Amino acid sequence: SKPPVRGVRAFLRRRLFGLVPRFIKWFIAKIYSPVQLAALRYRYVTVAVSIAVLAVVVGYYESGRIGFRLFPAVESHRIRATAVLPYGTPVEETRKLQERMIGAALEELGEHGGDTISEGIYSRVRGHIAEVSVRLVPVDEREVDSLPDEKSQITSTEFGNLWRKRLGDVSGIESLTFDSNIGGPSPGAAIDIELSHVNMETLERAGAELAEHLKSYTGVKDIDDGFARGKMQFDFKIKPEAESLGLTAVDIGRHVRSCFYGAEALRQQRGRDEIRVMVRLTERERRTEHSLENLIIRTRDGGEMLFSEAAEIKRGRAYTEIKRVDGRRSVNVTADVVRGVAEPDQVIEDLKENVLPKMMPEYPGLSYDLGGEMRERMEALESLRGGFVVALIVIYAMLAIPFKSYSQPLIVMTSIPFGIVGAVTGHVLMGYELSIISMFGIVALAGVVVNDSLILIHAANERRDEGASAFDAVSYAGRRRFRPIILTSFTTFLGLAPMIFETSIQARILVPMAISLGYGILFATSIALLLVPALYLVIEDFKRMSGWLFFGRTR
Repeated sequence: SKPPVRGVRAFLRRRLFGLVPRFIKWFIAKIYSPVQLAALRYRYVTVAVSIAVLAVVVGYYESGRIGFRLFPAVESHRIRATAVLPYGTPVEETRKLQERMIGAALEELGEHGGDTISEGIYSRVRGHIAEVSVRLVPVDEREVDSLPDEKSQITSTEFGNLWRKRLGDVSGIESLTFDSNIGGPSPGAAIDIELSHVNMETLERAGAELAEHLKSYTGVKDIDDGFARGKMQFDFKIKPEAESLGLTAVDIGRHVRSCFYGAEALRQQRGRDEIRVMVRLTERERRTEHSLENLIIRTRDGGEMLFSEAAEIKRGRAYTEIKRVDGRRSVNVTADVVRGVAEPDQVIEDLKENVLPKMMPEYPGLSYDLGGEMRERMEALESLRGGFVVALIVIYAMLAIPFKSYSQPLIVMTSIPFGIVGAVTGHVLMGYELSIISMFGIVALAGVVVNDSLILIHAANERRDEGASAFDAVSYAGRRRFRPIILTSFTTFLGLAPMIFETSIQARILVPMAISLGYGILFATSIALLLVPALYLVIEDFKRMSGWLFFGRTR
């Protein structure tokens, strides 16, 4: 006989190492078995409750209570405010606005600890654009006492919102944006409506009206009608008197260009350089607007007439850019939202139902399309959906061949939608929005959650091959496979736990994928242990009632 094991080794073997197996046996006998038997006896209730849970989660998602964005929000330590003034604004005016933005930032920093949460302010002026950036200390070092609801830390987004509020309304600017997602992936504006029309003036009026509608939504910010005024310019329209003398708009335009910009009179080569000689009016003759009105235009037959008599002059501004889609001019009306106050999906849906249909008759020929983050999301999800369908077909085929059944692979694959339920629930519990990264985790989850159901159905089939009834076989399989199912699921979740609970900025973009996998596997485990056995018996009930062989295994 073996000598008795003594000391620490004996203690570990008898107490610690034996504690987990004893607990699992107790749990199977006292907790799981009674619950499983109840789920099997009332299997239709079990299936109905499971479908109800699935419907609740799907309804919660469709209601918009959980947001969806293309990429997870990754806050940096820097908040950048960018103000765009009309093109041609004097630099002095831009600097005044820059100083006002810096002052508002300093006042807000003073409310929350000043230098204790800030590492400095950086600003610059680029003509008509003013940029001010506030760099905060790392999140875990931002201890403040001025926030409500017993909060002790302030996020970059919260500081940006407070900074915006303190700055107040700024008149006479093209746009004002506050960005705390610097350095992260940027798919575009949260709300981006692309308007298209053949006429630029009609397009401008439609864009301005849509921007006004966006201002009525709570939580919508950084609204831009898509038009940025460029340099001052004179618009010319030829008069009938000039046309009667044989002049055209091209003739007048060419003459004005030659007088004020210059006409090439000579081109010479000097060594490696080419020299162009331009002829134009003297500086005194092209200094004022009066010089343009009194400019002499020569007609084709040698006559002369004043420019003011040949064309109408209107003051205007040039467009900084003109976009075209399929030959039609287009403009993008964009806006951002305050997450938690408004969701882009809800705003866009309301625009499509109540605002845009009313605008179409007012502007005949106007059309619209989604752009920015929404378009990128739709394209990404469409591509992902196709791959997901192919994966499901392959999984079904790989299960149907060894099972030699059409129905049992479907029972195994019921874990997939309920794994998605766990993934969505995990995002809610962890305070994350769904994203395309979450979808990657859900697609990967489809190939993982079937493992638990697979080994349970396989064990039930083996038991039935020995002559057991369907009820006894599936209840035995649940008790027999409880330990490997639970241990597999929990070890997988624990392996993902460091990433799920990671708080560093660098890891936040991958956290949603880990949440989808981890919580999806946990939820699918309960489905594999309760719903899958119930569905197994439901299928057997249908086979007995119908006598069809379509469902696979028959006894």
